[in-house]
Amino acid sequence: MEEVQPIRDREKIEEIKEILKIQNFRDYMLFYIGINVPYRGCDLVKLKVYELRDKSFLKLKEMKTGKKNKLFINDRLQREIAAYTKRSDDLDWMFSSRKGDGHIQQDRMYRIISIVAKKVGVQEIGAHSLRKTFGYHYYLETKDIAFLMDVFNHSSASITLRYIGINQDEIEKRMNSFHL
Repeated sequence: MEEVQPIRDREKIEEIKEILKIQNFRDYMLFYIGINVPYRGCDLVKLKVYELRDKSFLKLKEMKTGKKNKLFINDRLQREIAAYTKRSDDLDWMFSSRKGDGHIQQDRMYRIISIVAKKVGVQEIGAHSLRKTFGYHYYLETKDIAFLMDVFNHSSASITLRYIGINQDEIEKRMNSFHL
């Protein structure tokens, strides 16, 4: 199985957002929140409206690690959440399943994102691609590897750089310019 990658191209991210916004606002919000916070899909799909609406922080206990996180929600993300949840009750799932009372399942989330990503030419997509996309672009903008190590719960910078695809980018760049 190939290792999934972040979505590196910002234009592709915008294309995916536009398609999802037209196709289904729930799916757009799942993608939008997923690329703007460093959490796994299994944690995102289980969010309730009260955990995000009118909040400046998202407090989350990660399913995989049991680690508690508190992450700032910026104004732009807060506005999108407010628009999305304006007709929702506090105890509603942020990402309701169309099949009943539950939340969307992580494998369904992956299929939705994967189909749209492939439409715009992004092939190496997987369950962790949204989280990796957050990390990749956050790192490019800030170079703050310590923050990413902390939120991803990684023990070293090299693990984080490999996880978000920075090492692979460097290898490809250097190999492209190497010639004997």
